[in-house]
Amino acid sequence: MIRLRPSTAEDLDALVEVWRAAVLATHDFLAPEHFAEIHRLVATEYLPHATVWVAPDGEDRPLGFMGMTGRNIDSLFIAPQARGQGIGRALVDHAGRDGGALTVDVNEQNAQAVGFYLRLGFVRIGRSATDGDGRPYPLLHLRRDSPG
Repeated sequence: MIRLRPSTAEDLDALVEVWRAAVLATHDFLAPEHFAEIHRLVATEYLPHATVWVAPDGEDRPLGFMGMTGRNIDSLFIAPQARGQGIGRALVDHAGRDGGALTVDVNEQNAQAVGFYLRLGFVRIGRSATDGDGRPYPLLHLRRDSPG
């Protein structure tokens, strides 16, 4: 069984590393300058101020995490060495544990993530030509009305 817990301040460095490694493994479409810009935002503005759900290993080091605002999944990243172990599914199942609808925006160019969410029962409800900061990375807007 995959254990989940809220993040703590002590997790910050490990969470940033999970984000970095996961993005390098799945976001080959990002321009280097955009990767650097987003990395700075994640490391200095997002993760230090957010409480995310963490899937830790046996030594309590994060292998993956998920951040949410209300019923929207803002972030879900899994360390490359931990992919395929059910961590992402466990995090999404946790997010949907009350049976309510969930939403998520996913980079259209990240075929692995798009496939992951579609396998979990999410459907496309819209598309944006750019990411939330206007960078040239289209987003798919997905929704799951009930657990997949």
